[in-house]
Amino acid sequence: MADGLVNQRAGRNGWLDRIDSIVDWPAVVKVLDGIYASDEGRPSYPLVTYVKLLLLQQWYGLSDPGLEEAVDDRLSFRRFAGLPLDEGVPDHSAIWRFRQELAKAGLAEVLFAEVGRQLDAKGLIVRNGTLIDATLVAAAVKPPKGNAGEVSERDPEAGWTKKNGKSHFGYKAHIAVDEGSEIIRDAILTAADLHDSQPAASLIQGDEKAVYGDKAYASEALRTKLAAAGIDDRVMYKASRNKPLKPWQTWFNKVVAAIRCAVERRFAVMKRHYGFRRARYIGLERNACHLQLLCTAINLKRALVLAA
Repeated sequence: MADGLVNQRAGRNGWLDRIDSIVDWPAVVKVLDGIYASDEGRPSYPLVTYVKLLLLQQWYGLSDPGLEEAVDDRLSFRRFAGLPLDEGVPDHSAIWRFRQELAKAGLAEVLFAEVGRQLDAKGLIVRNGTLIDATLVAAAVKPPKGNAGEVSERDPEAGWTKKNGKSHFGYKAHIAVDEGSEIIRDAILTAADLHDSQPAASLIQGDEKAVYGDKAYASEALRTKLAAAGIDDRVMYKASRNKPLKPWQTWFNKVVAAIRCAVERRFAVMKRHYGFRRARYIGLERNACHLQLLCTAINLKRALVLAA
């Protein structure tokens, strides 16, 4: 009876039902089942319920206590999470513990990859090209007092960098976006002081026709790797002292810039709609988990647009 009531009064969030129908949840549970070392550590609610709760948290920008309250109050959230009206909901501490276990086991990345595999199986990934880029994410804590470069006692894994002459303290998100579909195919979080080019090789998928990058990726090492893999090099050229760009390189850069703007749109979505201008947690592990969950949530909403 309670299940029926949830179905009849699911509210206006019909897109949640659509997402629920396009994901093979048993397959998701299968790849995440190793999150608990023993049955003693398993929570009282199904694993899939916690996964769905973390996705709701990303889509609606909720804190753990806010998520608990919203799920208890909103019928559409209960329906998506598979929680009947006559049952309670996981409390915020249980949600926190599950996310901690997910981060510690590195399984947020596994979840992201499994959802990506499912979207690929539906024919949503084009593979014409991969657009790579990075963006700065401010740390959750205030920068340490004193000179830029000083290690923070509260978040020692956050780093310092300079952009346009201004110092930034925090992290850097590196992503690979599929040209055409704008689905995020890879995501890596590092300290802010790591140069964009260093994780570049890890962002190359190996099955794309071309790789697009801005001038930060203009290195001989990356160009050599792309050539060896038979992938078209669409990385912008960078002028150097006493060596200005040739006219064809200037034209090439303009063409690449017009195409790679799609990756900047993904960053705009992450920052404007999901608040990813600032890290939510302290430490690289927890924030990397957040990035993977966020990209999973964004990809699922993008899949609805592509499948419409």
